[in-house]
Amino acid sequence: MKQIVPGFFLLIFLAGFGTVGYVIIEGWTMFDAFYMTIITISTTGFKELHPISETGRVLTTFLIIAGVGTIAYMGGRAVQAIVEYQVFRRRKLHRKVAELKNHYIVCGYGRLGKPICEELNERDTSFVVIERNEKIADILVEKGYLYIIGDATEDEVLLGAGIKRASGLVAVLATDADNVYVTLTAKVLKPDVFVVTRAIDDEAEKKLKRAGANRIVKPYEIGASRMAHLLTRPAVADFMDIVARKKGNSVDLNLEEILVEDSSSLLNKTLAETSLRQNLNIILVAIFRENGDFVYNPTSSAKLMAGDRLIAIGQEKDLAVLNKLCT
Repeated sequence: MKQIVPGFFLLIFLAGFGTVGYVIIEGWTMFDAFYMTIITISTTGFKELHPISETGRVLTTFLIIAGVGTIAYMGGRAVQAIVEYQVFRRRKLHRKVAELKNHYIVCGYGRLGKPICEELNERDTSFVVIERNEKIADILVEKGYLYIIGDATEDEVLLGAGIKRASGLVAVLATDADNVYVTLTAKVLKPDVFVVTRAIDDEAEKKLKRAGANRIVKPYEIGASRMAHLLTRPAVADFMDIVARKKGNSVDLNLEEILVEDSSSLLNKTLAETSLRQNLNIILVAIFRENGDFVYNPTSSAKLMAGDRLIAIGQEKDLAVLNKLCT
């Protein structure tokens, strides 16, 4: 805009200069002079309003040259600014994606990808979207999401999204075949990446398991189960909405999964020794051990070990304290 504004003011100056010039030289009215100046600067090719003198033709020639030059300058600067902005935005975007670590990759920004991104964004979780439809780029920019325009089934695109540094990937592309291919490609590039994918057909579910998907979601089955729960156990469904932090709930209650790391101050201590239940208003529902063991409703003698994943219910501020203690 800084480069275009001078040209805009120059056009205004030429319009005023030409109007005054025709009034003085030819003795025309202000409106006729202004109209003649505009059609001259824009080179529309309309005929002269009145017979014009030789001096008036000199003024007309000057206005044509100056007007065409100014318009060409403004057009060139506008195109240059747009190109530079697009290139700058793309480089900045790629630089931010390259800096991501332990992030998530969302393949497909459709009916499922959109709410997934909203949930991740609400939880302040780092993620990048891979979408093949260039028209969606403006929506992703408006949302403030990091994204890559490309085909998620291609190795180069997944590598550009940082698959080797990612913690997980969710594949919600249009077809089961694409989701199978993305899962297979992701597992080849990074065998330990956690992959969640969508399946519609039972046959696709089998193929996704063979491709290495860690979790497979069937939206129709989940929707049917949800509706059945609302009919038969509405209170339970409402409680799950609360702990899942569904939008619109005013209760500050959340269900979180917290990893006990090697540097945690709680390491090798029993729940009784940590005093978590006394100091924090948290319900520890279960512990998933690193070896695959599952401890439901752990007793006070249960010992916390590195790699444990704690499933806890509580207020957000208390869960934040627990998360700091575990890291």
